[in-house]
Amino acid sequence: MINLTLKQLRYFEALARHNHFGRAAEASAISQPALSMQIKDLETTLGTALVERGGRQVRLTGFGEDVLLRARGILRAVDELSDMARQSGERLSGRLRLGVIPTIAPYLLPKVLPVFSRDFPQADIHVRETLTPTLLRELSEGRLDAAILALPVSEPSLHEMPLFDEAFVLVRPKSERMSPAPDIDALHNIRLLLLEEGHCFRDQALSFCNIPSMARDGLDGSSLTTLVQMVSAGIGATLIPEMAVPVETRSAKVTISRFAPPEPSRRVGMVWRKTSPLAADLTELAAIVQRAA
Repeated sequence: MINLTLKQLRYFEALARHNHFGRAAEASAISQPALSMQIKDLETTLGTALVERGGRQVRLTGFGEDVLLRARGILRAVDELSDMARQSGERLSGRLRLGVIPTIAPYLLPKVLPVFSRDFPQADIHVRETLTPTLLRELSEGRLDAAILALPVSEPSLHEMPLFDEAFVLVRPKSERMSPAPDIDALHNIRLLLLEEGHCFRDQALSFCNIPSMARDGLDGSSLTTLVQMVSAGIGATLIPEMAVPVETRSAKVTISRFAPPEPSRRVGMVWRKTSPLAADLTELAAIVQRAA
């Protein structure tokens, strides 16, 4: 009988995720020698190497890749057993891992988290802010319980719950406050500032403006804050979601304009694995988000 431990599998999964012993050890809250020893013990138990050592990064062997797939499935199943135990109680308790995209997190979470803490005092919510592809990957791997993002995601393994629709508005320098808002065709003739590649909001804005990504000659920013401040400096114009207006424009010299119907918009929703035992609690959390928004 092979004696594997969940601890060894978790350390191996962390090593595969970070491709570096030091970063994996830091993420696992142990020393690097201790993590290395656990991986070596796992290799000894299995009778073959899982990683190629040497150089700056760690690479998995072919066998290591196969083991990683099985290990993630085992860890996900164990986490779901823990979720089932939590679900057997009257209310959600313990850790809840929630992912949120950057164009939603700073504007929605301050409204949602106080209500969540009041309604679920026994729960410990952990928020992860990152881009949609990373959230979807971590959901599938069982490292997140749910995520708030723009729908649809069209992942067969995930349940999607729409929460609300939100319009996009145009942000221009304050000096243009008396000028009528440009129509869609006119947006082609102005310097349009957008988020850098990887943000779904960038893709939505380009789609509305009917501008191919490779064809635009503009500047990209890493956050909505950067974009609005660039507009305030007179560099161009940008689109932001309506929920971001109070936060991002309060100290900027900009003017806000709405578009004529049909306005550009996005649908915000929450997603979680269809197999999650926390589905009932996540549905209640989704209702809290709806009310807060």
